[in-house]
Amino acid sequence: MGALVLHVITTTDRRGAEVFGVDLSHALARRGRAVETVALAPGVQAAPLDVAPLGRRRLAPGTLRALRSRARAAALVIAHGSTTLPACAIATAGTGVPFIYRNIGDPEQWAATRARRIRSGILLRRARAVVALTPAVARTLVARYRLASERVRAIPRGIPAERFPPADDAARRQARENFGLPADVPLVVYLGALSPEKNVGLAVDAVATLPGVHLLVAGDGPERASLERQSEAAVTGRVLFTGALDTPRQALAAADVVVLPSHTEGLPGVAIEAGLSGRPVVATDVGWVRDIVVDGSTGLVVPPGSRDALASALRRALDDPGRMGTAARAHCLERYELEVVAAAWDSLIDEVLATPSEGGPA
Repeated sequence: MGALVLHVITTTDRRGAEVFGVDLSHALARRGRAVETVALAPGVQAAPLDVAPLGRRRLAPGTLRALRSRARAAALVIAHGSTTLPACAIATAGTGVPFIYRNIGDPEQWAATRARRIRSGILLRRARAVVALTPAVARTLVARYRLASERVRAIPRGIPAERFPPADDAARRQARENFGLPADVPLVVYLGALSPEKNVGLAVDAVATLPGVHLLVAGDGPERASLERQSEAAVTGRVLFTGALDTPRQALAAADVVVLPSHTEGLPGVAIEAGLSGRPVVATDVGWVRDIVVDGSTGLVVPPGSRDALASALRRALDDPGRMGTAARAHCLERYELEVVAAAWDSLIDEVLATPSEGGPA
């Protein structure tokens, strides 16, 4: 199978970066790569990923020693976000084993102070390559942290299409029956955390202005109680809170339209999941949402914070969910399906492995 590629995720929790790390590992194995995946430390979720943690704490000396030992047995290490950057920079130092860092957040957050910017730049330059989720993020990394442009690549998140097949009419009716919803009402679905930055209250207010439209809120978080009170006052009987779901698949099957009313986003996985499921997304224009949601084609993008704009866009999408949903699936299959993304990673891995070690910081 060739040279071993070691994937390093932060914890065993089922979060975006960690799930993608495991998915990518499996996809590369299907392409003939020898792979192994480890986590720096255990997570806190009741149903963790089936990945062995290296230690009890992410950057504890024992954890870093264990990571160094695993790295020495590999030809290449891939660090998936968050604390894996300093962990892999430290653990691979002096080993001659290169690592690729996959950035998952907004790199501007690391530049709050000059000291943080310098420290982040040093760590990033230790990586043989840095992968950004979008071309815009790649440009920011190059400009802000003085990285060589040829070492920064834009490769988006990938999601296996088989997890999110489009639902036919029978599956749609069954999904709604499972939630206790009428089969024929226009249904908007929100999937995600119920936290301030997600601004779910805006979706509640927007739906309140749309007679007959129902809202299904799948998720949990600190704002759930206040959102339930808001819904009782503004949209009695038309908002259903499900709590966190084991999988978003049933909620997407029930949906006509998916809403993302956030104040902030990165490259939201839920928008890709909705697209693969053949569901249009109405989202606020934040982060890199426009990379996924093609305004007027696969969904609609509106200014953040505007109830009226969101309500108008939801009505437009509900009037024509089939056309937009079909376009959304085609768009996401072309750009965000896991096998497409894995092919880009495969090429990058070959390139890095073919590059002679430079014996020092990249």
